[in-house]
Amino acid sequence: MIQTLAHTPGPAYAEARLANVRGFVFDIDGTLALADKLLSGYQPLPGACELLALLRQRRIPYVGFTNGSTKTPQKLSEALTAIGIELDERHTLTPVSVAVDLFQRRGYKRLLVLGGEGVWKPLADAGFDVVRSPERADDAEAVLIGWHPEFGLGDLDAACKAVWAGAAFYTVSKAAVVASREGRTLGISGALAAAVTSVTGKKAVVVGKPSPQALTCASGRLGGVRPAQMAIVGDDISLENAMAHRGGAMSIGVHTGLNSAEDFERLAPASRAHLSISGVDRLLELLK
Repeated sequence: MIQTLAHTPGPAYAEARLANVRGFVFDIDGTLALADKLLSGYQPLPGACELLALLRQRRIPYVGFTNGSTKTPQKLSEALTAIGIELDERHTLTPVSVAVDLFQRRGYKRLLVLGGEGVWKPLADAGFDVVRSPERADDAEAVLIGWHPEFGLGDLDAACKAVWAGAAFYTVSKAAVVASREGRTLGISGALAAAVTSVTGKKAVVVGKPSPQALTCASGRLGGVRPAQMAIVGDDISLENAMAHRGGAMSIGVHTGLNSAEDFERLAPASRAHLSISGVDRLLELLK
């Protein structure tokens, strides 16, 4: 029988909700796999490979959606598929996937980007005029901050000058930490965005989870599955769980990453995961 947290809808509700899911959105770090502190060297978590194989067998679409931006979707797809977590490039999402869609809709052309290849390359490949900090681009229409462990004062200076000149301001995430095999790892994009905000007074718009834009992007990659028909599976109460509740999706919380069962239980009843489980291996058992 499915077990849910105390004070959440009962097992019958969770079971019925799970039976009606038409597409899955899986977090990667702490949910399907764990990387090292440099967010590389992935290892699958128990049940992850088998769960995705079952979904493919049943023709239920799924995407892997990380808030990390160390790798392009193509390279992340290759790294995960190599360890048995089968995700093609189109169904491997990063916040930059969302940024590409959003920036195209908003008609931006010239961008200032703080970040490595996983941040700037998808934007350049999509046809944007990308300037990489610390090079200045005071005429940029938007600034995007992503994974950038080599950042220096010049990067901060370039970003602030572009924002002061009127550029829209975005970040892939404001998360303070992410899960790795070595515990909590600093969320660099959030720290950099906070630094720019402290100087300019302008808050960054998040393009990654749990933003509405992220949910829209995931829906499109699932073939138009509506949020009410989705299950969003993740280890972070402030990201996947929050995005699920905001969009009306089913929230499935796992305890293999940042947040424990007790963390999920401490949430207000209306904000708790619809299903709180030890890991995706347990979800595999429930779906069999």
